[in-house]
Amino acid sequence: MRTLLKGNGAVARAVQMAGTQVISVYPITPQTSIVEELADMVAQGRLNARFIKVESEHSAMAACIAAASVGARTFTATSGQGLAFMHEMLHWAAGSRLPIVMVNCNRALGAPWSLFTEQTDSLSQRDTGWMQIYCQSAQEAFDAVIQSFEVSQRVLLPCMVLLDGFLLSHTFENLDIPEQGTVDKFLGPLKLPHLLDLARPATIGGLSDPDCYAAFRKKIQIAHDQALEAWADVGREWGELTGRSYDVVDEYRLDDAELVLVASSTPALTAQVAIDALRQRGIAAGLLRLRVFRPFPANAVRRALAGKHAVVVLDRNCSFGHHGIFYQETKSALYELPAADRPPIRGVIAGLGGSDITPEDIEQMLLQGSAGERLEPVTWWKMLPEEEAVEAEPCAVTK
Repeated sequence: MRTLLKGNGAVARAVQMAGTQVISVYPITPQTSIVEELADMVAQGRLNARFIKVESEHSAMAACIAAASVGARTFTATSGQGLAFMHEMLHWAAGSRLPIVMVNCNRALGAPWSLFTEQTDSLSQRDTGWMQIYCQSAQEAFDAVIQSFEVSQRVLLPCMVLLDGFLLSHTFENLDIPEQGTVDKFLGPLKLPHLLDLARPATIGGLSDPDCYAAFRKKIQIAHDQALEAWADVGREWGELTGRSYDVVDEYRLDDAELVLVASSTPALTAQVAIDALRQRGIAAGLLRLRVFRPFPANAVRRALAGKHAVVVLDRNCSFGHHGIFYQETKSALYELPAADRPPIRGVIAGLGGSDITPEDIEQMLLQGSAGERLEPVTWWKMLPEEEAVEAEPCAVTK
């Protein structure tokens, strides 16, 4: 069935069709319309779920942990500062090996205050043990939510599905929505091996000695290693049912490319326009889109980029004191290549706080990142001309 939905609406529809049983949320822009639509579905009887209203995002995740621990298919959503407020509970969810699915509409963190998109909120949670999937369209957001429920219950890890705030969350798109029976066939019932059950009393999340603690941590790492294969399998299985297959990375005109952009989320769609324009000028440009970020698809990145003339990584985020985060991770993956196959790589930070990233911007990034005109310094900040002219001011010290 074809229908017109914005990104947040696509998420709500997917949560409904997945048969979600518990939804615990606290509203925050630009995520709010997801939970508003889900609240309407529950109130009108279109979704048989327990909708829990809480006083904060920290409590929202705590309620999800409790619900998932007794075997409920569980969902929440947040953005920006809300995700930051959840931080402690994210570790608890992953450490408890609970298949919770959360959508985060990427929003820049304060200060200064911002309502608009940036990836630093989700990327600052990369070490919590959650899987992370970055979407470039409303169709992919719908598909990714369904797939996340399946992958999460296969590997017993929570999953975060990421949408660019406003640029994707509030943009309407024609979607292909499958029949309910297709989704039911794909997901199947949720079965957890470690439920809280009054008939089988057990302690979950209790105090651990150092040896046992390390073993639990290692199991999370093993589950992430297994999740890469699970994402590829689930993407293929979803394609067999719907005609839309997915992998951990997505390639565009990459086979014969010499100059490659690595990007994620909605800028990857913009990049396709820029790459087509460069191709018309005789420049062999291509795109590698990072879809699955945690677990990081290092082998797929190495296979795609080995032997390329030059690589530029576009980041809508910054790890202050170092570089863009996708740039760091891509460099780390390429380090394992033999020197002869390892391409020169540069990073670009752009689009912070929701500022535009245009096809012309991406053309400039790629051309400046080529071997003939290397970016200096290693990371280049794409800013407005008047911003680039501002020099760093010394901090004022008052006695």
